[in-house]
Amino acid sequence: MGSGSVSHSSLRAYATANNYCYDISTGRTTGQTFKARTIDKILDPQNFTVRECVNSEEHPNTVPVILALDVTGSMGEACSETAAALGTIILNLYKKFQDIEFCIMGIGDLAYDYSPIQMSQFESDIRIAEALDKVYMEHGGGGNGYESYTAAWYMGLHRTKLDAFDKQGRKGIIITMGDEPLNPYLPARELNAAINATEEKDIETPQLYADASKKFDIFHISVDSPRCCYGRYKKDVDNSFGQMLGARYKISSIDSLAQTIEDCITESIQGVEVVPAVNPTNENGEISW
Repeated sequence: MGSGSVSHSSLRAYATANNYCYDISTGRTTGQTFKARTIDKILDPQNFTVRECVNSEEHPNTVPVILALDVTGSMGEACSETAAALGTIILNLYKKFQDIEFCIMGIGDLAYDYSPIQMSQFESDIRIAEALDKVYMEHGGGGNGYESYTAAWYMGLHRTKLDAFDKQGRKGIIITMGDEPLNPYLPARELNAAINATEEKDIETPQLYADASKKFDIFHISVDSPRCCYGRYKKDVDNSFGQMLGARYKISSIDSLAQTIEDCITESIQGVEVVPAVNPTNENGEISW
């Protein structure tokens, strides 16, 4: 999937049609309020088996990017900033890389939320903004001390078909954003219910990372804001993600979030060498954070 591209004119037209305000000098859009009150059928993993990123004459060297937002209660400010800055991010990236295609995800907590996984198709034009508009901000989460961030890894590994990877041997990119520690596993029962999977046991994070990182460069951005929970969990967040992702673990303020997203994508495409992550398991195979 994915055709066309994003331009100032398409962003302005989309903003006008939805009563948003568009700043042509910056590419920023304001006024998006995440109005969805339930999961959209287009984003519901109950309604699809795979998301495709396919090469074409227009985009012969696709760069698949999964941008996964934490849609739980404390992350509304970061999601709003991503929506406002989406045009800026895309326009800046398209100046350097013509064939990027974005898949938008919403990630909650499999243990507590009704709609913990949302996932769009890969697109390269204004449909990226349309998908972001459809994301359901459930404002959920629970008391387990983490969200189901690695659901984005699982979906990328098992529910995507990428010409870049399958035909050209190039990895895609996954960027998750949040403010809590890395979840140690995905619960099989809840995962199966959410996406019609048939997992027989919980999906442990170290093994999932080992498998998914063969197909994707995986980044995580911890959002440091007074309205987020990062400050409360800082040590555990930094330890868990830092051990797993190494230099692909980032910390960002709200103001620098758009630039951090751009930087992650640029690092991956340009093949920036990263510091190897520390194995987060001890000699008994148990997670050490």
